Amino acid sequence: MKNSSIRKISVTAIMAAFATALMFLEVSVPLMPSFIKLDFSDLPALITSFAFGPAWGVAVSLVKNLVKLLNTYTAGIGELANFILSAAFVGVAGLVYRNKKTKKFALIGALIGAFAMAAISFPSNYFVVYPIYEKLMSREAILGAYRLIYPKTQSLAQALLIFNVPFTFLKGVINSAITFVIYKKISPLLKGKSI
Repeated sequence: MKNSSIRKISVTAIMAAFATALMFLEVSVPLMPSFIKLDFSDLPALITSFAFGPAWGVAVSLVKNLVKLLNTYTAGIGELANFILSAAFVGVAGLVYRNKKTKKFALIGALIGAFAMAAISFPSNYFVVYPIYEKLMSREAILGAYRLIYPKTQSLAQALLIFNVPFTFLKGVINSAITFVIYKKISPLLKGKSI
């Protein structure tokens, strides 16, 4: 039992370090405002959630964002947003998979997790993240970034529904697809079993 806990802590730390590195490899996405970036830092968190349970996956999400705070360019707002969404994604996916550890439930869990992340992205951005951003820049400036892509953007709610929610879902699906391809191959290694 003690060895199992040590392994879980060690693997979680390694996965958090990997997730942190992936956060720095973010890329701009066509047809999205310049401040919305795609990264694959949820991939190690999702794998950890499947391997050890949702709390461990959420721990990876937390650690990667705490470390990223040391080199933030968003005054911590981006890291807060990332943690909220990542925790929803890997937490929900891990909960579904924990109940029945089959390929089918891994896929279902990952897709439900991606949906949960997209669904929570609207209220978390509208009520928490963007109000904090508005302390640094005006709502008009924020909407201006969306209007560069879609000039008819009239409100923050509209911008979030048109851009952020679909993008967040797509990000979850991409991370889920990659996890689905590699998880079974690396799962024994994570758990300390022979391959």
